Amino acid sequence: MAKLESRVIRVLWISTLVLIAVLFDGVLGGNRSSGNVTYDGRSLIINGEHKLLFSGSIHYPRSTPEMWPSLIAKAKAGGLDVIETYVFWNIHEPQQGTYDFSGGRDIVRFLKEVQAQRLYACLRIGPFIEAEWNYGGLPFWLHDIPGIVYRSDNEPFKVRMQNFTTKIVNMMKSEGLYASQGGPIILSQIENEYSMVEKFFNEKGPPYVKWAANMAVSLQTGVPWIMCKQNDAPNPTINTCNGLKCGETFTGPNSPNKPSIWTENYSTYYQVYGGEPYIRSAEDIAFHVAFFIAAKKGAFVNYYMYHGGTNFGRSAGAYMITGYYDQAPLDEYGFIREPKWSHLKELHAAVKLCTKPLLYGTKSNISLGIRQDVYVFKTKSRECAAFLVNRGVKDVSVLFQNVTYKLPSYSISILPDCKTVAFNTKKVSVHYNTRTMKVVQKFNSPEKWQEFNELIPSFDQTTLRENKLLEQTGITKDSTDYLWYTMRVEQDSPDSQQTLEVGSRAHVLHAFVNGIYAGSAHGAKNELSFYMNNNITLRHGTNNISLLSVTVGLSGSGAYLERRVLGLRRVKIGGKDYSMQPWGYKVGLSGENSQIFLGLGSNDTQWSKLDNLSQPLAWYKTRFDAPPGDDPIALNLGSMGKGAVWVNGWGIGRYWVSFLTRKGEPSQKWYHVPRSFLKPTGNLLVIFEEEIGNPVEITLDVVSITKTLFVDAQCT
Repeated sequence: MAKLESRVIRVLWISTLVLIAVLFDGVLGGNRSSGNVTYDGRSLIINGEHKLLFSGSIHYPRSTPEMWPSLIAKAKAGGLDVIETYVFWNIHEPQQGTYDFSGGRDIVRFLKEVQAQRLYACLRIGPFIEAEWNYGGLPFWLHDIPGIVYRSDNEPFKVRMQNFTTKIVNMMKSEGLYASQGGPIILSQIENEYSMVEKFFNEKGPPYVKWAANMAVSLQTGVPWIMCKQNDAPNPTINTCNGLKCGETFTGPNSPNKPSIWTENYSTYYQVYGGEPYIRSAEDIAFHVAFFIAAKKGAFVNYYMYHGGTNFGRSAGAYMITGYYDQAPLDEYGFIREPKWSHLKELHAAVKLCTKPLLYGTKSNISLGIRQDVYVFKTKSRECAAFLVNRGVKDVSVLFQNVTYKLPSYSISILPDCKTVAFNTKKVSVHYNTRTMKVVQKFNSPEKWQEFNELIPSFDQTTLRENKLLEQTGITKDSTDYLWYTMRVEQDSPDSQQTLEVGSRAHVLHAFVNGIYAGSAHGAKNELSFYMNNNITLRHGTNNISLLSVTVGLSGSGAYLERRVLGLRRVKIGGKDYSMQPWGYKVGLSGENSQIFLGLGSNDTQWSKLDNLSQPLAWYKTRFDAPPGDDPIALNLGSMGKGAVWVNGWGIGRYWVSFLTRKGEPSQKWYHVPRSFLKPTGNLLVIFEEEIGNPVEITLDVVSITKTLFVDAQCT
């Protein structure tokens, strides 16, 4: 009973703390009014006021416009001041000089929603962004510009980069979205983590850094520019930190007149097919935020991601699953994830109570033990805040100002008045919650499904021919994941078994001999290439070899992306090398080319009744009604293998259920279908299955959140 009363008292205290922090923030100018933005060695200065800011990344194309208001509202309720987003070049300029800012690409609408909810914005233009996004956000048409070298002191690249950056800046100005115009944007970013590749460009790297910074500043946005993970960021751009532990790893601003900014504090981590989710605890995140603020005088912390969302269509980078940063404070569907969301909210409230000492006080550091310290911030008017730090593996008691404080292992206690503990990073006092999936519709009636078997092209059915194996993306231009490599093999002897050996730098390979499936192979993240070694049967006479090479997103990390090679590199049959023989090529699938996933394209297709589920490369379609209510919905594709799914022509994303983790589970089997993609009745569901799947076992599930466990960890 006493323990229950303790919990109740603590919850009431936390609620009071949050309310006080909100009122206190308002007194200190936390009304989100925009205006002139400058900085000094302590923080950003907005309208003449120093600001201590918490931020969260929400990427507009990884959700839908209908979701944006709720996501932003939940971020604000979680104690955030700023919404941070990249700008995605390849969705805005899909062809050179042709721009698209419609629908989910409407970045202006997104930023105006941020403004409407009285939050600030940080616009990370890049325009190279990485972000586990296809090709790092670069449009593939750059690849074909003569003489181009991405992200270097290279004129063809710099011209295109400046054109797009200027386009975005001018668009923001025309809409009055910079803080200097009364808008929400208080920071902009140019480039992205360039120091990780700069050395590979030798003498072409440093001049590019200076050019990028000068180009950005010359656009006169009226707000500061940042360069993340770039310690030599030229003045006046601010170098910032990305990582898990910036309180420990950040070397600090490269000028005493620049503030400490943490642009990417990973709330979790991205997940690849075949990989397990990375779970980062709320306690660990809170510890490192508090430590960054105390040890590095941090004044801006951004959670990457606050909401990860969904990699719709073909937008994901190489091997990335469709769900993105699902373990963030807001999960893929936009639900609050506990205890992460509430624990960080309490952290924000406690830190905001320390605003005046942190921003205007003098910092001192006192050792309290072998692994214990206190960071004290005190103003001339004796306003005081303290951060008691225990980096040890055991709980300890420390003496500070003649008072004994209990510090749980690896934790920080925040004392806004240097006396009373308002928050400890290890003490979690909120409910854990779990996400549940409830089946609302089954697709278990075979008669409601129709199928169409993808055509297997032969050499004679191709028009593009070369006497060698061609690089894949140079042909497809990233318009599709699929490229057929076809050839003919003459067999003078009777039917016999031979070994097919294929080396590939793509991601997946499906082989067919005379139209008959002959096996598959695939690679994995961080593998440069993979190999197939299968026995095949060659018949007497002419044999058609059809090899379907598949990419699962394009890599967006590393130097010299324009030189990356994908596709088949070597083909041997029976030990004979056919790599330099005549090859025929076909770009994409026949179903793709006819847009089978759209209503009109689907109607023009010769569908048949569901019959043979043992045939790979099959298209399936059915129709369904939207389930009642507003809860998010998802397709359970646990019965399928690998492929892609569309609803009413909207690309839900790639799936790869057959690529299991070490625990023998799919990396992802539920796939988000936003409500805004649906009609009340007759929704068209189209699936392309590369392997062998059973669509009859697919279900449509409603997603909900339930509270399961009350946690009061280390509550002493």
